[in-house]
Amino acid sequence: MKILITGGAGFIGSNFIRHILSKYPDYHIVNLDKLTYAGNLDNLSDVEDHPNYQFVKGDVCDIDLVNQIVKDGVSAIVHFAAESHVDRSIYDPQIFVKTNVLGTQVLLESALKFKIDRFLQVSTDEVYGSLGREGSSTESSPLLPNSPYSASKASADLLVRSYFETFRLPAIITRCTNNYGPYQFPEKLIPLFITNALFDQNLPIYGDGLYVRDWIYVEDHCKALDTVLHKGKVGEIYNIGGANEKTNLEITDLILKKLNKPKSLLKHVKDRPAHDRRYSLNCSKIGAELKWEPDTPFEDGISKTVNWYITHQSWWQKIKTGEYLKYYEKHYVQRESS
Repeated sequence: MKILITGGAGFIGSNFIRHILSKYPDYHIVNLDKLTYAGNLDNLSDVEDHPNYQFVKGDVCDIDLVNQIVKDGVSAIVHFAAESHVDRSIYDPQIFVKTNVLGTQVLLESALKFKIDRFLQVSTDEVYGSLGREGSSTESSPLLPNSPYSASKASADLLVRSYFETFRLPAIITRCTNNYGPYQFPEKLIPLFITNALFDQNLPIYGDGLYVRDWIYVEDHCKALDTVLHKGKVGEIYNIGGANEKTNLEITDLILKKLNKPKSLLKHVKDRPAHDRRYSLNCSKIGAELKWEPDTPFEDGISKTVNWYITHQSWWQKIKTGEYLKYYEKHYVQRESS
């Protein structure tokens, strides 16, 4: 099988590429990535010379490039490429619409034109919107996105659904909870707090810190995507979660304890607009139909993650002294002082 993976130089995409190359020695991977700020070829340095791996620098919105790749024997597309940070979507929504919506439509057109066997849209639980203290979103729950990011992902999901319904494109959508693990760009909560704490810097936590997310170790997510790619039913949606609902304060306390750092590093900052209070997924469908469930207990996963960032400081230090540091200073430091 030849698979086009978009956004494969990012956090989840790079872990998925590594998983596929390890598990399926006869598969060929084409990684299409624009290498924006969060795309990092260092994430794939251990497989860059693999005979079954090819990297192509390019934009998913470039229809000519996408067609050139897909027509050359691609049988499946796994679509990770997306602008994904909620804060950035508040400050610059336009790029989210372009990449997440138009880019998805370009890929769908190419998949349809060259009659690929499977299109896997990797989406997010954020499309369901915020929940109260009780209940979980199912695959049939209404889409109620509250940020430009989640709205762009919901729009992309609806496009994927329409191409299945209208053109019978063999597409599947997955919606996953918050990922954590190796190679996650240090603007996201867990790697940001680990790397800040290691150097005794403040851990900026929004509002009261009681926002709830479900967390899944990235390797478990990759295994779930592998299962859906090979066993999932076209036209279906599958929720993927780790069954580890935690408040941001609980995550922060756990990181500080594991690093033996004081709670005084925690710094409450001004909340962001339309901050969803809680996400929660009902993942019984993928368990019942595809026999998948997460393997990694949260305590084990967070320990492995903390240890990875401790032992891979050269990977993230050059990131935090570059583009991200400018963003961090502009948007977090200003809020702390306001």
